[in-house]
Amino acid sequence: MAERPADRVVLHVDMDAFFASVEVLDDPALVGRPVIVGGAGPRGVVAACTYEARRFGVRSAMASSVARRLCPDAVFVAGRYHRYVEESTKLHAIFEDVTPLVEGISLDEAFLDVTGAVRLLGDGPSIAAGIRERVADELRLRCSVGVGRSKLIAKLASKAAKPVADRAGIREGPGVVEVAPADEPGFLRPLPIRALWGVGPVTATRLEGLGVRTVGDLAALPSATLERHLGNAQGAHLSALSRGIDDRPVVPVQEAKSIGHEETFPSDLWDPDTLHRHLGRMVEAASSHLRDAGLVARTVTVKLRFGDFTLITRSHTLARPVDSAPAVGAVAGALFDTVDLARGVRLLGVSLSGFTDLGVGTQLTLALDDPDGHPDAGPGDGPLIRAHEEALRLQDTWGGITEAVDAIRARYGRSSVGPASLVGASGLRVGERGEAQWGPPAPPGGEPPDRRSPAGSG
Repeated sequence: MAERPADRVVLHVDMDAFFASVEVLDDPALVGRPVIVGGAGPRGVVAACTYEARRFGVRSAMASSVARRLCPDAVFVAGRYHRYVEESTKLHAIFEDVTPLVEGISLDEAFLDVTGAVRLLGDGPSIAAGIRERVADELRLRCSVGVGRSKLIAKLASKAAKPVADRAGIREGPGVVEVAPADEPGFLRPLPIRALWGVGPVTATRLEGLGVRTVGDLAALPSATLERHLGNAQGAHLSALSRGIDDRPVVPVQEAKSIGHEETFPSDLWDPDTLHRHLGRMVEAASSHLRDAGLVARTVTVKLRFGDFTLITRSHTLARPVDSAPAVGAVAGALFDTVDLARGVRLLGVSLSGFTDLGVGTQLTLALDDPDGHPDAGPGDGPLIRAHEEALRLQDTWGGITEAVDAIRARYGRSSVGPASLVGASGLRVGERGEAQWGPPAPPGGEPPDRRSPAGSG
């Protein structure tokens, strides 16, 4: 029999300044300093920062140029996504020792349904405290945990458990906050409406027009009023959340819908050859990640943002799935060649979707010289049709080579082998998963001597 909502015990575990804390862990010279992980260039974005930086108002998703003005003494560190994945894997192993019902939200946070573990491990706060202790002992990192009967309450409680940083200093949070069912109304009532899922800037403005500024204000409105102003679905959803009603289960398996890689450049690029080299690195990174996940994909998508911030995507679905970089690159290159570069390219990316598990049988297609045999082909798509055929041929011929490349990289590192087209003055540069996703690592004009950059250096 399913547990009644009042009997559920849900945890939300959120790491404290995760990316920045990993950097400090790996470099003790950064202890106690305002550290910002992200792109240090003028187009960079803050991915994470230590609480020492948060004291000055720095926060994630902020433009690096703004963060630099707020905190001139900050040290910018280029993100190392692979390190965060390593620590996240260890973190999730701790979670899975507690319960199989773990829903990962990102590398540094997850929901856990521990209802079935209460008899063995104690009540929710005890389990939460045990997780915090293991994270501190085994990973030498810190986390905050919220405990409630729903995902909504647990997530809001974990925020209340976190440290607080402002001009007055850094104040330690309680680490674990439990909100019992009877305490939910009092806990929710004073929170700002943006604390609820689904309340973004546009919805917040509409609600403020109704005199609604807190969750308590929202709960006081009839559901029919909200549905009339926000639409039936959103109005009913927010009305329920404002009353603490959230019956969504913790779902252990969250399958990725796409795997990709994208980068923002220090300055706009126009040269097709230069952009093709960047695209090649991204194809290598995305296809390698695809194989690491044991998947193959049918759809290739190329994404471009121009200097005027216009965003476009071009996609093509293959007749059967691929996982080799040459096959993906054939389609990605053909898609890229359909785009007019006159406005200059600010951002370039490639992603793969339409997944199938590796080893699952696929049916070969015939009549590949017929546009009707190509899922996305149409009149005038001759180059794309040829790229389609070339991709399938390369997939067939590169199977053993790809396996050998993966084996060499697993033993000697990702930059040990790769396409000759990716060799530059500094040697072979193979794209890494998550590389430069927060913007350029350094200002235009040259690479920094190491990956740390003082905020005032440009």
